[in-house]
Amino acid sequence: MKMLTWLGVALLACAPGTALAQKGPASDAAIGRQLDTLDYNYEIDADGDYQMVFDLDDERTQLVYVRSAIENYGSLSVREIWSPGFRIKQGEFPAVIANRLLLDSNSAKIGSWVRQGDMAMYVVKIDANASADQLSDAIDAAIKTADKLEQELTLGADEF
Repeated sequence: MKMLTWLGVALLACAPGTALAQKGPASDAAIGRQLDTLDYNYEIDADGDYQMVFDLDDERTQLVYVRSAIENYGSLSVREIWSPGFRIKQGEFPAVIANRLLLDSNSAKIGSWVRQGDMAMYVVKIDANASADQLSDAIDAAIKTADKLEQELTLGADEF
């Protein structure tokens, strides 16, 4: 009898949706299916976001995240695609760098630069229900814009 009770508790603990079965934030499976359709290789990070590294020209790579979390404002629901372009070693961003990021944001077709801790991230916001093709275009915009500015600000270094 004790074995059956223990087994029942163990099975209940492993059931989907139980507190014991959850390991950190959940990823949005719909994004995973879209990325699979696009044949993109990805990993799911500790935040439940989709992390990818793309090969670019000149043997460069670029890191990008597709956030699982949906942001809402009124009737709008958006998903964010983030790609790092610059890291500050300590303190504040120098004014020349901050102004360069603002200028780049002004000329961008989609997306803009934001500060996230010690990093400048290029963020593209798309409709949460965007198609796979729209997601692919947003990822492309993020990686190309972030890598271009990374090259400029770091004199060609490839950290991301």
